This record gives sequence, C-alpha cells and structure tokens, in this order.
Amino acid sequence: MDLLDAITSPADVRALQPQQLEKLASEIRAFLVQHVAQTGGHLGPNLGVVELTIAIHRIFDSPRDAILFDTGHQSYVHKILTGRKDFTHLRERGGLSGYGSRAESEHDVIENSHATTALSWAEGIAQGRKLAKQAGTVVAVIGDGALTGGMAWEALNNIAEDPTLPIVIVVNDNGRSYAPTVGGFMRRLPAVRKMDEIRMNRKYEEFLGWGKRTLKRAGMPGEFAYDALRGLKRGVKDVLFDAGIFDSLGIKYIGPIDGHDIAQLEEALTMARNYGGPVVVHAVTEKGRGYKPAELNRADHFHAVGRIHPETGLPVEPERFEWTAVFAEEMAKLARENEKLVGITAAMMLPVGLGPMHEEFPDRVFDVGIAEQHAMTMAAGLSFAGYHPVVALYATFMNRAFDQLLMDVALHGENVTIVLDRAGITGADGPSHDGMWDLALATEIPHLKVALPRDAERLRRLLREAIATPGPTLIRYPKGSLPPDLPAIRHEDGYAVLYETSAEVERPLLLVGFGSLAATAVNAARALPDIPVIVVDPEWALPLPAELVKLASQAGGVLTVEDGIVNGGLGTELAHELGARGIDVPVRNLGICKEFLPTATRAQLLADQSMDEAGVVTALTELQAMAQERQRHRL
Repeated sequence: MDLLDAITSPADVRALQPQQLEKLASEIRAFLVQHVAQTGGHLGPNLGVVELTIAIHRIFDSPRDAILFDTGHQSYVHKILTGRKDFTHLRERGGLSGYGSRAESEHDVIENSHATTALSWAEGIAQGRKLAKQAGTVVAVIGDGALTGGMAWEALNNIAEDPTLPIVIVVNDNGRSYAPTVGGFMRRLPAVRKMDEIRMNRKYEEFLGWGKRTLKRAGMPGEFAYDALRGLKRGVKDVLFDAGIFDSLGIKYIGPIDGHDIAQLEEALTMARNYGGPVVVHAVTEKGRGYKPAELNRADHFHAVGRIHPETGLPVEPERFEWTAVFAEEMAKLARENEKLVGITAAMMLPVGLGPMHEEFPDRVFDVGIAEQHAMTMAAGLSFAGYHPVVALYATFMNRAFDQLLMDVALHGENVTIVLDRAGITGADGPSHDGMWDLALATEIPHLKVALPRDAERLRRLLREAIATPGPTLIRYPKGSLPPDLPAIRHEDGYAVLYETSAEVERPLLLVGFGSLAATAVNAARALPDIPVIVVDPEWALPLPAELVKLASQAGGVLTVEDGIVNGGLGTELAHELGARGIDVPVRNLGICKEFLPTATRAQLLADQSMDEAGVVTALTELQAMAQERQRHRL
C-alpha cells in the first residue's frame, strides 16, 4: 500500500496526481476490509464513500474548511485521510471511535451519531464564521438515510434564507435513503454539466437580476416577458436535470454525479466551493462498493458487521441479538392473533425486529425513515383510529421523540406501546448510542406504564400485557444475548420475589434488581449468604408499585440496581417516595452516573459503574454496615 502509507494528512492527499487517485481508492478499500473485519464496524457505508471523501479532502482544506458527517458512521475514510490509520482497536476501549471524535483529531467536529443534525451544525458554524468575518467553507456530508429526517429539512429551509452562506451540502445518495430519479443517476448528460458551470457562476445570477429589473421597467409587456422567460428557464432545468426540492427552496443544485468518479466530483465540488453560497452536490454512490460479499448482500450491503472473515464476509462468530429475536417472534405471533396490531419503526425495520411481521403483514408495518418524532405522533393517530401501534426504536433514539410521547401519546391517553431495543449500556458504539436516558425520562411522564423484562419468558409475557393494557406502555431491554430464564420463587402484588435468605430476620435488606440486572442482583445476594436479603423484580416498574414501596419501608436498607442513568431513575423514584412518606430507611441506588460514557465493551462499562456482580456485592456489604450502625444508634 505505497500511496496509503504516505498519507498522514489531507495535504498529502492534495499533493497526489490525478492518475494516482484510483490506486489510492483501491488501497483504502483493501485497508477497510482488512481492518474492519478484525473488529467489526460500519463497513458498507465507508466502502461507498471512498472516492467522495478523497475528492472532498482535495478540494477543501480541513480544518479551515469544516467537514461534517451526518451520520458519523460514514467517517472511517475521513479518519484515514486525516492521519488515523491505527484501526487495531476500532470501537474498543483505547481505540478509535466509530464516529467523529474531537479528542482524536482537529478535523472532527460532530461526535454524536444521531442522524439529521449536520445541516443545523453547518448553518450554525457558517453563521458564526460570517459574524466573526472568518474565511472558509462548511461541508456537510449527509445521506445513508439522514434526509428522511425532518430536522434536515428544517435546516435546509433556514439555510435557504441566506444566499451568502458558504455551505456545501453533499448528498451521499447510496440508494438507501434519497429516492432515485427515473432515467439513471449514474450517467450525466454533457449538456447538464455545461449548464451546471453556467448556473454556478455569480455573473449568471447578476445577469438574471439585471434582466428582471430591465424587463419589469417596461411595464406589463416586460413583466409578461420576464415571467415567460423564468418559466422557460425552469422548464429547461427540469428536462435536463432533477433539482427537486432543493431548487424550489432556492438552493443551488449540482447533480446527479457519479460518486465514484473523482474527476467529476472534484469538478462539482470546485464549482460549489467557488459559488460562495449554499449549494447541494448530489453524488450517487454504491454502499459496499468494491467488496463482493457486501455488494451481493442486498439486505443492507454490510451496513454494520461484527468480526468477519475478510475473504468471504462470513461472520467469525454469529452476532447475538437474542432479545430482538424473541421480540420479533412474539410480535409476528401477536399480529396473527390481533388484526388491530400494527408496527412502526424509524429506519430500523430489521435491527429492531419488525422484519418478520412486515414479511407476513406488509400493510401493517410502517417504516417512517429517520423520523422518530413523526413515528410517535403517527402512533397516536393510529391509536385514535382504533389500532394498537407498537413503536420499536433503539433506546437512544427515543430521546428524540420525548415531546411527542409526552404531549401526543401520554396526554391523550392513547393506546401505544413503545419497545426500546439496546437499552442501557451498549458499549462499542460510544456515548451517543448508550440507551441510558429513557428510564429517567419515563419517570416524568404521567400515566406511562413501564416494564423491564429480565429474560425471554418475561419479555413475551410483558409484551402481551402491554398490548392489552389501556393507555401508553413502554418495554425496554438491552443489546446482546439473553440470560437464562430466572423464574420467581413466588409472586406478590407488585413484584416477583427472586431470592431470599432462609434465616428469618425482622428487617432484611431489600435488593431491587430491575429488568436485565435482576440476575446480577440474585448472583450478588447468593455470594453473601451471611447477609439477610430479599431480591425482587417489580417487572412493571412504573408507576412505582405501592406494594414495593411498602416492602421497602419495612426493610433494614434498600439497594436498587438499574441499567439506566441513576439521577432521576427508578431507584431515585423509590427513594423519593420513601422520603415523601417520612420513612427513614437507608437507600443506595446503583446505575449509570450522569456523564457520557467512553467507548468500551458493555461488561467493562458495567464494571466501571459498579453495576456488575462485584459492584453489587460491595454495595450490599456497605449497606449492611450502614443498617447495622443505624440499628445500634436506635438502641
């Protein structure tokens, strides 16, 4: 890899001769396949933007020109070209992030990986630089589904208001989001390219302005002539190319362009840069380009992979999304039983498990694109129309629909079930993908009923109960493999008893293990046979069961453990309720601290947060000492 070895910065990319660029692109693809195969990551999207990223770094001068990626999983090639070629621990502790990272490089701006945000960032940066009279262009690479989100169009609507903002919007159209135009995107007519050159010249705009003023001074005949010429201009543009909604907003449009032809890309990006105002450059790319296993995988073109054999693309070991599989199976079964059951997802049909239901009942599953707000309010409408929608999302993305859950679903008491996959600590995808805020948000929503299954059997049962329950309900579970089923010793009103010491003690400790951490709580209690403790799982955690509060009030001390942010979470809710009733019981809450977690494995992060078995054992021991000390003071 002679060329790639010499690339340490964007300046090295700009110094290459045009005839060297195809070889560089080939070397980058080989590098991506070789290294992402070892760690897993977003392979397909990055194979598709190799030439596009090379062209951007040749025409623009990062970091003087800010380059923004929406979504950040398209930024691997950008990392390589900005001197970050150690992919040994990609998406692992101490290694490169799978998204942008300011700690890694001055060339990165956006760290979050929640799509549809880059255009708003772009306008803010451009407006700030304009106020500060700083030079430079802002380049926003958007695509891979992001243009299905409403926030992108809010930003476009505002960007169009200022024709002097030096913003270049690169639409990465890989066939997965932006709808293809009839006639084939991959071929551009010479006449279209010539017209682009004319339109992207400021003198063209000045000439149009002069023509408008001159003709309108002539009175009614001149106005008629101007309107006729303007209509002819628009008609010619519509025949020659598809400017679509961008042109109607008043934003200059170049395209469509072959996103794997570096010469074409450089020509278009140069025109866009020199124009000095907002310009959309529409590049058509192929997800998984240059890697046969990805090209042949029509499901998602290897969008995200675990560790794979680079020669075949086959997984080294099967990825385990067992929680999702149980949900998928049960949803399809429930849909057969209930014709009023419908599913909604936001560009995550297969990852959240609605694929099997969609295959069997395609008219009853709706994929709204990256538009979680719309998904939630659409669900309220479906409920009003007599259906029971199940909105399936990654937990991290539910944050985006909080207002709609609060004001459209909960306020109206609609029969909507929200199912959150990848809840709690997720690990490798970094801080923007940890689904850690949903429980704290849920505690603020009146009448929302929240269930946390601890195993497969509970997931099936609680999903059925949620769908049969009037009003809004929410179920959440973590990423990864299922634990063994953990049956209850007995059920009481409001909670299931999972473990209790045999010794009869007046005030044993109460350990509440919420959902997926119930097994951890039981294992910790078993490791301390000398400490009298009862371990319970409320299953339906919100509203907080009155019986659980009563049990806590009779305990010598209370320890809660939950896979969510501890501030304002379920444990805090229980502590608050005890305090409000004047009950003086020592309470400790284990959960995720209020900070953004670094990239690491789920197991590593659980240990960091004292939420693993060892952490719960330590907390139980300390709580026992606290309870004993308090008892001595009472005596």
